[in-house]
Amino acid sequence: MSVPFLDLHRQYAAIRPEIEAAVASVLQSQRFILGPEVEQLEREMAAACATRHGVGVASGTDALILALAALGVGPGDAVVTSPFSFFATASSIARLGARPVFADIDPATFNLDPVSVSMHAPKGARALMPVHLFGQCADVETLTEAARAAGAPGIKVVEDAAQAIGAARHGKPAGSLGEAGCLSFYPTKNLGGAGDGGMVVTNDDDTALRVRRLRAHGDVGRYDHRELGMNSRLDTLQAAILVVKAGHLSQWNDARRARAAAYDDLLADVGGDLVLPATQAGNLHTYHQYVIRTRNRDALACHLNERGIGCAVYYPIPLHLQACFSSLAHRAGDFPAAEAACREVLALPLYPELTGGEQAQVADGIRAFYRSV
Repeated sequence: MSVPFLDLHRQYAAIRPEIEAAVASVLQSQRFILGPEVEQLEREMAAACATRHGVGVASGTDALILALAALGVGPGDAVVTSPFSFFATASSIARLGARPVFADIDPATFNLDPVSVSMHAPKGARALMPVHLFGQCADVETLTEAARAAGAPGIKVVEDAAQAIGAARHGKPAGSLGEAGCLSFYPTKNLGGAGDGGMVVTNDDDTALRVRRLRAHGDVGRYDHRELGMNSRLDTLQAAILVVKAGHLSQWNDARRARAAAYDDLLADVGGDLVLPATQAGNLHTYHQYVIRTRNRDALACHLNERGIGCAVYYPIPLHLQACFSSLAHRAGDFPAAEAACREVLALPLYPELTGGEQAQVADGIRAFYRSV
């Protein structure tokens, strides 16, 4: 029996009547752009993130761009971030004419390492963009202190929380740890729509107001454009679907944590060079991905695939070595922890509907591999 890496059909089957009713309601209303369901989702996500505001936008990438822009990041500004993340983390910075400044990661959590931030953050850096990778919050407080000590006392924090809806650090939800947090509703996320979608959450009234303006061409009303914005509105059909799914999110995240704990038990005594995920003290993990690491990653992935077991590599190339960022003049060896992670990480199947039998099959496949090496 095969084990799919991700099976969204199972989730849909369980909530299909709710989804179809929500979509039908929007079709009946014919209000497709910034309808009442968008406002409802904005309220619910702001409450979930313990922020005063939520502003729905067209994608998680746009959320990053708009949050940075709303905080005044622009051409020539330095923004400190991680080289081990999805491409949008760095591209959102570059799209504004700003400069991504990378720091290395903690090899245990895959999140930014405060010591590396203190070494690489330039004086006067405008913003810090920590990534809550794989569903675990970065240590935003310590990272911010490190950047300020390096000579950036006024640095602003934009959380890349695209993979961390429902995560928390010391009881504070992801998205509330900095000046703004950015969510993604890409279909594969813990809270995923039927297409692209994203949101900026913030406690700052001015930031929220500016994001709302920037997402609609910089229009302050009645075709009065005070600045250049973009077309990045969360459509009502996506919001209606997401409102339904948001009602299940807490239960789904609990199921992910339970399955992560099951993997921990199943793989605890495999031995070899297998390293299981680590959760930093004070963190509530949502396990968007369950990521193991091994120096035999490629061979293990091939072995699992031959057994019909899905797996995936997030991410095979660090951002500082991407061709489009060659102008930054980085070389292999600049950020060794991130580069090692790119060679060694492997995500296993993990989603709320994954069965215990399927997890046992995954574990058996990994055990068989280590018996053969």
